[in-house]
Amino acid sequence: MAPPESDYLNSLAEAQPEVWWLDADPLKPEALPALIGEQQADLCIVGAGYTGLWTALIAKERDPHRSVIILEQSVAGAGASGRNGGFCSASLTHGFQNGRRRFPDELATLERLGHENLNAIEDTIKRYGIDCAWERTGELNVATAPWQLSELEAQAELRREMGDEVELLDQEQVQKRVNSPAYLGGLFDPQGTALVDPARLVWGLERACRALGVSIYEHTPAESLKKDGTKMKVVTPYGSVTAAHVALATNAFPSLIRRARKYIIPVYDYQLATEPLTEEQRAAIGWEGREGVADSANQFHYYRLTADGSILWGGFDAIYNFRGKLGQKYESNPEVYARLAKHFFETFPQLGGIRFTHSWAGVIDTCSRFAAFWGTAYKGRVAYVLGYTGLGVAATRFGAETMLDLLEAKANERTALTMVRRKPLPFPPEPLRWFVFRLTHWSLVRADARGGKRNLWLKLTDALGLGFDS
Repeated sequence: MAPPESDYLNSLAEAQPEVWWLDADPLKPEALPALIGEQQADLCIVGAGYTGLWTALIAKERDPHRSVIILEQSVAGAGASGRNGGFCSASLTHGFQNGRRRFPDELATLERLGHENLNAIEDTIKRYGIDCAWERTGELNVATAPWQLSELEAQAELRREMGDEVELLDQEQVQKRVNSPAYLGGLFDPQGTALVDPARLVWGLERACRALGVSIYEHTPAESLKKDGTKMKVVTPYGSVTAAHVALATNAFPSLIRRARKYIIPVYDYQLATEPLTEEQRAAIGWEGREGVADSANQFHYYRLTADGSILWGGFDAIYNFRGKLGQKYESNPEVYARLAKHFFETFPQLGGIRFTHSWAGVIDTCSRFAAFWGTAYKGRVAYVLGYTGLGVAATRFGAETMLDLLEAKANERTALTMVRRKPLPFPPEPLRWFVFRLTHWSLVRADARGGKRNLWLKLTDALGLGFDS
């Protein structure tokens, strides 16, 4: 039952347009100076989000004598890395089902590598003493419609065959974990997801990198890339970096390798955060296991408890602007926030009267297969990884490690993967790109309203190997 409009709109009255994770945190580091003049390095990294920082950290761990410079157009973690929900998933393929469709012959290997990668992140956090509220809570996928329950049942059977210890929950069992009248059942994965404070993870990785001797320059956009003898030169507004190798970790922002841009579209994702729950409110919803939660619709919500007992609530709408336009003005969308608030109270009607304190957005680098892809240029002197599609908090470490393998011309299990060797289908040029996105979005909304039944357009994308489902 939908709450009265006045109730859910009133809940937004005090919401500040600020990222909850970035708001007045005492662990937030001071901004670093911009690059002035010419510098030399063994490795130059463009972008100080997760991918760039993991690349630098792993590069120094592999070779402590290697000189590494990171260039960041804003400040570390200002993009998606500091704005996400903090779900650290073992999946490298944007979920089990997406991996099964895209890479069926390699799925067992990808699942193993994903869990090894998640464990490596936990080990790194412990080794460097990173204070980032790391919690190995697992994830609860909930069904809010009968067709979603059927799909979770099928997924549970497949995952058990792969050796995953997942638990299928009926309505009573799932509501004992998290009390929502909307839930019909669920699938609990105790091993595959950790929760983390995403901004503090960025800052912790930044401190670890600097302690190892990595030089980080903020407010230093990389304007161009060109050959300089046997090396590469990255040109910035006030200087340049000449390096033997360049790693591009630019997420949804335009890549310095122009041919990589056709594989990516930037999509805005929106989130809200509540005030901390009272003891009575917490008792009304349970959630003692603090699991990360996501529903199973095509347009899905994801939500979690934060360290102070607030609820972070996001997802559902994904907004692509014509020609992929980016900018701060797209980070506020009252219509989307109102819809998110309405859905929140439909899920947790017992929390009526709670207020949202923060509202924000982040831009996601989406590709047609929803999972990361890699590429090289300039005879292997430059490499990039893109396309995480919103499930990259953990996958960025694997992306960085593999990107370094490519720069070092390593032949190993990672570089042999089809996922690494092949790219996704490119998006068509505008205005067809915008039309395809809008048609797909409309079709997914319609499928959710029709019990998951996919129309001819979605069946066509399935046949082409796109298989849009989120």
